[in-house]
Amino acid sequence: MKMMSDLKSMGAEALIDLPSVVVIGGQSAGKSSLVEAVSGINVPRDSGTCTRCPMECTMSSHATSWSCTITLRMGFDNNGRDLQRTTTVPFGRTITNRSEVEVWLRRAQSAILNPNVPSSSFHTKTIEELRNTRNTLKFSRNVVCVSIEDPDATDLSFYDLPGLIQNEEAETVALVKSLAEHYTKKENTIILTTIPMSDDMENQQSMSLARAADPDGKRTIGVLTKPDTLGAGAINQRRKWVEIIEGRSEDHTLRHGFYCVRLPDDAERTQRLSRAESQRRAAEYFDTTAPWNSVTDRRRFGIPGFVSDVSRLLIQLIEEALPRLREDIDKLLAQCNKDLDALPPALANDPQIEVLGRVSAFCDVFKGFVNGSHEDKRLAQRNRALYAIFKRDIRGTAPDFRPFDKPEDYVPLDDTEEKMTLIDRDPGVKMMGIYDISRVIHESIGWELPNNVPYQAKANLIAQFIKLWVAPSERCLTGINDVLDQVINTLISIHFGRFKVLEGYVGDLIRTQVDVCKALAKEAVKTALDLETTPYYTQNTHYLQTLCEKWLAYYKAVRNQPYRYMVHHQEPASESVDVAYHRPQDIYNRPQETPESKALRALAEAGYAGLSVPDLARLLPPDSREKELIVMADVRAYYHVAYKRVIDHIPLTIEHALHHALAEQLSQSLLTSLLTDVASGPNFSERMNELVSEDPAVSQKRASLSTRKQRLSDIRRRLVTFGNSA
Repeated sequence: MKMMSDLKSMGAEALIDLPSVVVIGGQSAGKSSLVEAVSGINVPRDSGTCTRCPMECTMSSHATSWSCTITLRMGFDNNGRDLQRTTTVPFGRTITNRSEVEVWLRRAQSAILNPNVPSSSFHTKTIEELRNTRNTLKFSRNVVCVSIEDPDATDLSFYDLPGLIQNEEAETVALVKSLAEHYTKKENTIILTTIPMSDDMENQQSMSLARAADPDGKRTIGVLTKPDTLGAGAINQRRKWVEIIEGRSEDHTLRHGFYCVRLPDDAERTQRLSRAESQRRAAEYFDTTAPWNSVTDRRRFGIPGFVSDVSRLLIQLIEEALPRLREDIDKLLAQCNKDLDALPPALANDPQIEVLGRVSAFCDVFKGFVNGSHEDKRLAQRNRALYAIFKRDIRGTAPDFRPFDKPEDYVPLDDTEEKMTLIDRDPGVKMMGIYDISRVIHESIGWELPNNVPYQAKANLIAQFIKLWVAPSERCLTGINDVLDQVINTLISIHFGRFKVLEGYVGDLIRTQVDVCKALAKEAVKTALDLETTPYYTQNTHYLQTLCEKWLAYYKAVRNQPYRYMVHHQEPASESVDVAYHRPQDIYNRPQETPESKALRALAEAGYAGLSVPDLARLLPPDSREKELIVMADVRAYYHVAYKRVIDHIPLTIEHALHHALAEQLSQSLLTSLLTDVASGPNFSERMNELVSEDPAVSQKRASLSTRKQRLSDIRRRLVTFGNSA
């Protein structure tokens, strides 16, 4: 019993199902008188419902003199919901006079029923003042704990619950019933149900509740009260009760049976009889009154045998439950350790070292992301994907020259080898035919000599596709910025997220520097695009000249066989092909030998080997639109030169102006801003402590888990100690 008392003082009852005894009964069932007879103290009595919260009574016989202490166990709020933490509040001084217990119990119950009022304010209230107090709550699940040191007592601990009621508001009735159900449902609880013999067993609400919690009757004990209320003529009633007491009733069978007690009536209570005298009178009554005096098992009558047996059963239950309790505690302790391990460890470094270390680690990891050396390749891979889209978009700005009078009747000519047709063409690209180019030339003529195509004509056509590069470049940079923001936010959370103040402060500094680099990168991209405006220049002249010749020959060849490039060109019937959109490459993929192939074979036999189909165009006579074709070819060739240049230049500009610049500047910028700002404050050390102040929720959880772990360890140690000593 001492061990159970120790475990309760450690708060074990809130963690594991400790063996206990609970007393239930209806109003006027003699429950209060039973509690008084067992505990040796007077409990409050009034008309109607008096007990309005659970009372835990613990009796110990190890002291040399009688004393009583009262505490309040607060584990529920005003609505009966569990509090996060149960607290035990000492209530008043140690009581050494039995006659004072009743008023102190009234005071304690009033304190429980008025949780918003300091409990100490009830210490001096009189019984009359307490009766006139308007309580905040009608009932409460919080507990008045009474600890009695009595050398004449039997070691026992039990809960006395409010009497079951029926004539109250439905909410109050349900609360009292749920309170009883909460205590009786625990498998380690012995249920003492008080049953007045003046009423039939079938009418007892407490017995119905006990059966619901303990259908097999393995842990229920019936306590029959008020046997002296049965008149001499109630022969049948007395016979039925004797059958129940002797265990011969088929309808009412409990593993531990029924006990019958005679408790002091009101007249005897006013005489303030001693416990010994009350027990003597009860024993005399049972020994001299029929039919009770004919029952063989005399331990079934009176308080001493009843208390002794219940104490023995409780001790037996405790001994049987110990292995399971140790197992439950071990599981709870393992889970508690797991929960603690899941939390970040408490700060061990000096705050300044912690802050600077995290900043340095952040910068190093970001550098790894930028140069691709970090194991996480998301930044590089996502940027490469965006640069590939940028390349596709720039490719889609290629001039759409179709060297015909009605260009809309012909397919796009996007490749001199006719292996590719653009699918994603920029909507800003205008389809241009011979007349469109002629008009551009005409509008550009100044004081040039006759038959000289003005350079401005080519420049104007080049400017048309160069200006289309702004939007893809801006889209690319916006996408790169979004990826950078995601990476930065993720790294900030990883490196600083544990400390919310530091995360917010350093995060703002980092994002400010990121915004600076974004602005510089935007300007750098603009400068890179400006380089593609006038003058239109390249030193890659050999490549440019080769392309000019290829495109000119291609345009001539196309004009020489225009029917092959018409949108609705119909192949010969023998081909069994029906196409609405002619694909130029099909011309060169036919199984039979084409005229072009025959010509190339003949030239090779004549000694002109190594020629290709586009070279045949040079043999064609001069075209009447030669100058327009030359303009088309020169502009198309320059596009390819500039295209290959810009699809590398823009990504490299972004990488260096944004990512690499940020990676190089970030460490120094952060440390400078951090130290300058913190050092300028009134207290450097205090500011550093503030930056690494932990999230209160995490600190609270760690403290709660640490306290729980300590409590579980103490409980486990106490259980192991008891097991070893036993």
